[in-house]
Amino acid sequence: MVVRTRARIPVEIHASDPLSLAGATSQLRQQPEIELVDEATGRPGAVAILLADALDEVTLSRLRRLARTDGTRVVLVAGAIREAELLQVVECGVGAVVWRREATGDRLLQAVLVASRGEGDLPSDLIGRLIKQVGTMQRDTMNLPGNPTSGLAPREVDVLRLVAEGMDTSEIASKLSYSERTVKNVMHGLNTRLQLRNRAHAVAYALREGYI
Repeated sequence: MVVRTRARIPVEIHASDPLSLAGATSQLRQQPEIELVDEATGRPGAVAILLADALDEVTLSRLRRLARTDGTRVVLVAGAIREAELLQVVECGVGAVVWRREATGDRLLQAVLVASRGEGDLPSDLIGRLIKQVGTMQRDTMNLPGNPTSGLAPREVDVLRLVAEGMDTSEIASKLSYSERTVKNVMHGLNTRLQLRNRAHAVAYALREGYI
C-alpha cells in the first residue's frame, strides 16, 4: 500500500527589514504544512507573505506585482491600513490580511492555507470598514449616468452574500444545499467573467455595485 503525503505549500516571505524577515521565518519554519522558499525562485502556486508596518506607494506597487505573478497568492501582514488604502489592497489581489499584532505562527498558517485555496481571510474589523467604505462610494455614484453593471445571477449573489459573512466553501454549500464543487464553480465563473482576483475582490465588487 502506497501512502501519499500531502504536498507542502511553498511560501515566500517578503520583508523590508531583516528583523521582520527573521521573525516570520522563525514562526513558519515550525509549521509542517509549509515549505519556505526563496523569494527569487518564483515557484508556481506559491503563497507570498508581504510584511509591512504601513502601506505606501512602494508597498502597494509590490503587492500588485506579486499578485500578478502567475499562480501566486498574496498574504499581507500589516500594522495598519488607512481608509484610503483599504480598497486598493483588495483590488491588488490580496487574499488574506493579518494584523502584525496577531501574527502568531498559527494565525499565519491559517492565512496561508486559506490563500492557497484561493479564498479570503480578512479581519472582522477590516470587513466592516470595507463594507462601510464601499457603501459610501456606491451612494456617491448611484446617480451618475453611464455606470453599467455586468449583472450577477441570483445564485452568484447568494454565494457572495455568504462569503461576505465570512463563511468558507463547506459552510456556504451547507447553507445553500449545494455541493462544494458547485460553490467553487460559481466563484470561479464569477471571477473569470468579471476578471476578479479572489473572493475579497468579488465581495468588494458586489458591494460596490449594490448587490449585497
